[in-house]
Amino acid sequence: MGDMETSSEAPVCYRHSGRTTYLSCSDCGKPICAECSIDSPVGQKCPDCARQRGRAQVITGRQIRARSTALPPVTMFLLGASIVVYMLGALSPQLNNTIFENFALWPQDVASGSWWQLITTAFLHSGLMHILFNMWALYVLGPGIERQVGSVPFAGLYLASALLGSVAYAAFNTGPAVGASGAVFGLFGAWLASSWRARNTPAGRAQLQSIGIIVGINLMLPLIAPRIAWEAHLGGLVAGFIIAYAWTRLARDERTRSAIAFGLAAGALVLGLLV
Repeated sequence: MGDMETSSEAPVCYRHSGRTTYLSCSDCGKPICAECSIDSPVGQKCPDCARQRGRAQVITGRQIRARSTALPPVTMFLLGASIVVYMLGALSPQLNNTIFENFALWPQDVASGSWWQLITTAFLHSGLMHILFNMWALYVLGPGIERQVGSVPFAGLYLASALLGSVAYAAFNTGPAVGASGAVFGLFGAWLASSWRARNTPAGRAQLQSIGIIVGINLMLPLIAPRIAWEAHLGGLVAGFIIAYAWTRLARDERTRSAIAFGLAAGALVLGLLV
């Protein structure tokens, strides 16, 4: 049987002229086939655009789990700040009580004007396993996003996810809460948006399956452990997904990505003051 001829009206991969494709590079718009598509948190890229940014790699579930010894600056700061705060509290119970009373998320205090608690709660943790899980997730998921989109947009993504997670919790609870879970779920949301966008590629499908399973398990945990603030998880997940999806649709440069992320963060803060 002879090779099938490609319709002259159908787009073909710019690197493989015999392959019809309906995928395109999110940066330059050139048509690319599944083999040439390089997935990232801001869409699928052609090898040329990925190479220009020095990040020519297909992001798979295995690579998401890979650890890098050279952490980008914002991820390093978030890890360091959270660990230092936890250690200070562990060394001094009196200081820990002071930190908890003033910087944990107390919905009634936020309603009275203590807006900073919507943010500072993301640097506090209630126990060793709590901080280990959140920092592990940040260590695994954060660097890949930060390197792809830039440090400033990544900081905006983390902040917006933490804020919307806190707002979601405060809207339905009166008791205190601590943890970076809302922000961490924002990272899950960003990877989920990236894999959904690239679901028609082999790497995208693999990534979607991996992230989907992890997110599903974590969303079900409150059924087993009632003390888990599922509202914060869901709020952070929504924030991260919206931001990353907007990046793939609207953003072409780091400034635009920053504006989208910090714009949502500002909106979440305003919402937190109104709830």
